[in-house]
Amino acid sequence: MADAFNRFNTGGQYFYQPQHPRTLNHRNGSPISNSRGLFQPNTDTPSPNRSPGTHSPAHNPYAMYNHSNHRQNHLLSSGAGHNFQTQMGLHKGFQNQNHGNNSHHMSSQTQDHGVVGHNSAFGNHQYSNSASNLTASTPHYAPTHLQNGNSDQSTALGNPVSNEHWAEQKAEYGRLQKAGDKPHFYARNSPHVSRFPGASQSSITRSMDIEEHGERRRTLTASEEAEEAGSWDALDLGGHGLKSMGPSLFRHYPNLRKIYFNHNKLTWLPGEVGHMRNLTVLDLSFNKLDTLPAEVGMLTKLKRLLLYGNELRDLPYEIGSLYHLEVLGIAGNHMLRADYMERMREHGTKEFVRFLREQAPPPPPPNDREWIQLVDDADAEPEKFTVCSWNTLCDRAATQALYGYTPSGALTWEHRRGVILDELTHRNADILTLQEIDIENYKEYFRPNLAAEDYKGIFFPKSRAQTMAEKESKMVDGCAIFYKNTKYILLDKQLVVFSREAINRPDMKGEHDVYNRVMPRDHIAVVVLLESRVTGSRLIVVNTHLAWEGRFADVKVVQVAILLEQIAKLAETYSNWPPCKDKELFKYANEDRADGLPETPIVPAPSMKYDNALQIPLLICGDFNSLADSGVHELITSGSLAPKHKDLGTQTYGDFTRHGMSHPFALKSAYASGGHWPFTNYTPDFHEVIDYAWYSTNSLQVTGLLGEVDPEYMRRVPGFPNWHFPSDHLALYVEFQVKSRKEARKAVEADFGSGSKQSSSSRH
Repeated sequence: MADAFNRFNTGGQYFYQPQHPRTLNHRNGSPISNSRGLFQPNTDTPSPNRSPGTHSPAHNPYAMYNHSNHRQNHLLSSGAGHNFQTQMGLHKGFQNQNHGNNSHHMSSQTQDHGVVGHNSAFGNHQYSNSASNLTASTPHYAPTHLQNGNSDQSTALGNPVSNEHWAEQKAEYGRLQKAGDKPHFYARNSPHVSRFPGASQSSITRSMDIEEHGERRRTLTASEEAEEAGSWDALDLGGHGLKSMGPSLFRHYPNLRKIYFNHNKLTWLPGEVGHMRNLTVLDLSFNKLDTLPAEVGMLTKLKRLLLYGNELRDLPYEIGSLYHLEVLGIAGNHMLRADYMERMREHGTKEFVRFLREQAPPPPPPNDREWIQLVDDADAEPEKFTVCSWNTLCDRAATQALYGYTPSGALTWEHRRGVILDELTHRNADILTLQEIDIENYKEYFRPNLAAEDYKGIFFPKSRAQTMAEKESKMVDGCAIFYKNTKYILLDKQLVVFSREAINRPDMKGEHDVYNRVMPRDHIAVVVLLESRVTGSRLIVVNTHLAWEGRFADVKVVQVAILLEQIAKLAETYSNWPPCKDKELFKYANEDRADGLPETPIVPAPSMKYDNALQIPLLICGDFNSLADSGVHELITSGSLAPKHKDLGTQTYGDFTRHGMSHPFALKSAYASGGHWPFTNYTPDFHEVIDYAWYSTNSLQVTGLLGEVDPEYMRRVPGFPNWHFPSDHLALYVEFQVKSRKEARKAVEADFGSGSKQSSSSRH
């Protein structure tokens, strides 16, 4: 999905300033051996950019509450055989308001209680804040300036102060320690919280259970349904002496952004905390934790992880995945490893997180992806073939700034290209359609290494390469198609440049949107016509990579409309393509490598005759950067798209926006045959299906496909790439069967002897 250097230089002679990261996040294959290919050129490929991510300002948890209609919820949690009364502060958005003084009266505060196994009711309570109590303003000790907390046991902790960062962390530790076990420390220091401005207190009632082992049971009012939809994002369970937290809390509230479990008696944290991937603040200070679950590494949006005053002895390496973390509060953990404390004291949070990420050993590989057989072999000798489609994430797109959760070693191109090649040779598909392969690596790495595995290839870079000098153009990525030389013969190859086709259309002449939006995008498609040496059947294979930016949804629709229009024209031509008269197998010069050739000579079959364009099997693969509700998906699967579709917006594109778009093919996604599919692109902020292998349902049938990644492995993987998955995209691997045609006719068989010459109309 990533467009490498094309993110910032997007087409032809046009140069664009860097843009904001895309909404559709960017990028797997199954792990196999770490062996490398036959050819290993000098490793002079530029290494990925290691520039650090942007340092965002520190988050101030005390500044998140507004001052109106504060309400506190109470609940009880069952743990360790005890019931502990807890008061839950659930907060919405927050904004400060000016008040005449620091003394406020909090009235009509509805407090609802739920007790596991008990029926309890509590009345309303009133609190009066004064200068001697809690003020409504942001407390003076709010650590708004604590941006890169460093850790060490200093002064009150027994060690000298090393620098200002550690001094700030020590000071925060001291302030939280003095706060003691008062319930709802954070909520009480941010009074008058209102989740539902204008709602009556009587309409805001709640009954809720959190069980250590069990499911949540609750009844929602209309107002609570709004809460369930995400109208509040913070939870304060501090200061209630809780001994355990039920996993159901983490499963049912994945959208919470701030959770405060401080000043309790927790001895362990459930691994289900990894479900809460939107958390930015997690306070576990002053509990009795001696370990943290590895799943904490899934919380990649965390900015503040406060672990003050626990009994931690070690920290999981998975904390290295928290590349947004600004404050890691570990002061007061007197049994924590001395080298960790020293490093925190000297270098601070950012460096400590980087250290854990780089020092972490590669995790155990997952189980191989399951093969899903969809159709039994009913046919005695069905004609089948396999296809692997994969966006490989080119070198220049794989920067530490974009993939800060990935260890630098796993992000290097030398490692990733080896794993990519291992995966391709392990799968051994008949046809490969690869995106984000650059010119240099196609010529020097993939083509020679795959040639040793019986593959021949076709490659075209994105169109901007034509305007660049040879040295600069080597890093331009594009689309490659490889096919097994012993199985297929290449009859034709074509390049479709979307921008060129758009500006050459008569109906789009003078359209400003074409020149301003479509023409600067240099995306392409590669089309090939293959013929089976054994059966003589033919196959149209298309490989493409569309624009990734969400704001260019209209451009993606236009690109697909142009592509389908060009395929229809080519299919019409291919239906009249003359028979191939020379099918003698070409053998590469490395005579000693005969394992790629069949043991017995192939008996070539005559070329299949097709009466019309729709009879030729069609396969369209690629990274479409489009979800199931997009105009791209609708156009491909339904065969048409209305001229006023929402993705087209107010743009005008000639006949496309005057009369709509259509194509004659009956296409379906291969993975739609396997039911719900979780993702093809997996990063912390984005995991959706955007890669597809579309096939013509009248001539092809899906008989099997490669399943999803091991779910147990994924519980601790915040995003790809990593050591086992070299791209942020997942490799699609599908087996197809060519449907038999009773009306199919064989062309007159030609002389396939070694003396016959190739027909001028047969293009290799």
